[in-house]
Amino acid sequence: MLQDMTMRGFGAHTQKDYIRHVRNFAAFLGRPPDTATVEDLRRFQVDQHERAVGSATINGAVSALRFFFGITLGRPEMALALVVVRFTPKLRVVLSVEETARLLEAAPGIKYKAALSVAYGAGLLLATSGMMQRV
Repeated sequence: MLQDMTMRGFGAHTQKDYIRHVRNFAAFLGRPPDTATVEDLRRFQVDQHERAVGSATINGAVSALRFFFGITLGRPEMALALVVVRFTPKLRVVLSVEETARLLEAAPGIKYKAALSVAYGAGLLLATSGMMQRV
């Protein structure tokens, strides 16, 4: 698999991720991944959903397993059994005019008030408690 990825010009980070995903699949199976069946792939994906694995991680595993089965093993019928997860982007919370005014008034000094005003005017985002908010 490493040789196939190297021949196709995959970066080191991508190669590491693909190997990790195939290794996780092998750990799930409890046997070598090249012995997997279509049903094994289905059970693996169901298990990922039940464990609430993020959609980006699931899609990374799908790409890695499609490469492993389709290119490395030459079993494209296995790659067709994998399902890509669609995800909806989270909407950003936008501060109201009143909230923005309160934010600017809460600045401890003129320097901070100026910096926040410039950031707001430029449309920059402020990370607040895990969510992106418009300053």
